[in-house]
Amino acid sequence: MTTLENDICDIARRARVAARSLVSLSTESKNNVLRLMAEAIDEQRDFIQDENQKDLVAGKGKGLSSAMLDRLELSDSVIASMRNGLAEVAALPDPVGEISKMTKRPNGLMVGRMRIPLGVIGMIYESRPNVTVDAAALCLKAGNAIILRGGSEAIHSNRALASVLQGVLESQEIAADAIQVIPVTDRKAVNVLLNQEEYIDLIIPRGGEGLIRFVSENSRIPVLKHYKGVCHIYVDADADLQKATPVIVNSKAQRPGVCNALEGLLIHRDIAETYLPVLAAELKEHNVKMLGCKKSVMIAPEITPAMESDWGTEFLNLTLCVKVVANMEEAFSYIDRYGSQHTEIILTENYSNASRFVAEVDASAVMVNASTRFNDGGELGLGTEIGISTTKLHAYGPMGLEELTTRKFVVYGQGQVRQ
Repeated sequence: MTTLENDICDIARRARVAARSLVSLSTESKNNVLRLMAEAIDEQRDFIQDENQKDLVAGKGKGLSSAMLDRLELSDSVIASMRNGLAEVAALPDPVGEISKMTKRPNGLMVGRMRIPLGVIGMIYESRPNVTVDAAALCLKAGNAIILRGGSEAIHSNRALASVLQGVLESQEIAADAIQVIPVTDRKAVNVLLNQEEYIDLIIPRGGEGLIRFVSENSRIPVLKHYKGVCHIYVDADADLQKATPVIVNSKAQRPGVCNALEGLLIHRDIAETYLPVLAAELKEHNVKMLGCKKSVMIAPEITPAMESDWGTEFLNLTLCVKVVANMEEAFSYIDRYGSQHTEIILTENYSNASRFVAEVDASAVMVNASTRFNDGGELGLGTEIGISTTKLHAYGPMGLEELTTRKFVVYGQGQVRQ
C-alpha cells in the first residue's frame, strides 16, 4: 500500500470504531454536543474565516468564477446559517431506537423493527464548505460516523470546520473520529475511499452530474445518487390559470441554478392558444428564455424553436423548454423519457387528473398545484437534508434524519423453539 492508501484506510477504520461508540449515545448527549458545536463555530469565527480566506485567495488565483467564490465564502451570514442549522438539528426528534410495528405471532413471539444508524457514511462534495457542518450534524444526530471529502478549493475551510467540531466532541468525551475530513487534495484519495467497503456503509456524492457518475462507476460501496434535477410542470386543461402563472414563475425564476428549479413546461393543447401567450409574456418579464416545440413557437413569438438536445436538459439558468401536449398520456410519456425522477408537478382543479398524476408519475416528489421549489428537506418538514436521492434504495427524495438510519428486526420470546 502507498502512504495515501494507508492514511485513507486508517481514517475509515477509525470511523468504524467511532460509529460503534455512537450507538450508546443518548438523545440528550447528542443534542447537547450539537448546541455546543453551534457555540464553538460562533466563538471561533475568526479562525474559521482566516482559513477560509486562504481558500478564497487561492480560488481567485486559479480564476474561479464569482459564483464559485460566492459558494466558497464563509461570510458572517453563512456562519450564522451553520450555527442555526446545528441548533435546528438538535431540536429535531431523534429517530434512533424507535420501535415500530410490534406484533404478536401465533407462537407468542413479539416481533418489531427498531430504527438504527447506518454506520459509517462517506460524503464526497464540491465547493460550499458549509456542507461540512450540515452533513456532520445530521450524521451525528442519526448516530453515524462521517468521512467528508470536500473539493480541493475548500481544503483549508473544511479542515478548520472539522477541527472545531472535533474539539467539541473531545470536550464531551465523544470519539472525535466520528467526524473526519480527508486532509489531502490528491484526487486519488477519492478512489481509495471508494474501495473501503470493509469500513464504510454508504457513499453520498453531492455535486455535478460528472462527480456523481464518477463516484457511481468507481465505488465498491453502495451509492445514493442524484444525477440531475430535470423538473417539469404539466398545466392541465382544468388548471386555474391565475394560480398557475405564479407557480410557474416561482419554479423557474426564483433560483434557477438549483436542482429543484423548473426545466420543462408541458401545456395541454386545449388551453395553449389562450394561455401560452400570456404566460410567455410574464416569463419574458423575468428574463426567462423559452425554447419550444413547433406548436408553441406558432402560438407565442417569445418562444424560439428548441433543438432535440434541449429536451431533458438541466439548464440551471433562466432557460426553459416548452411543449404543447395533447393529453395527460402524452405528458406522462414525455416525463418518463426526459425526467430525472426528481420533481414533477401537475397544475389542475380536476381531482381525478390530480390523483392519476400522483399515482402514475415516478419521481422523488410529485406535487399538485405547488412550486417545484418545495422539493427540499426544510420545506417538506425534515428540518434539513443531506441531499436528494433520485434512486429508490434505500431513500427516495430529500434525505433527513430518518433517511440516515435503517431498521433491524427485534424479537422478544419466552423460550420458544422452532418446530
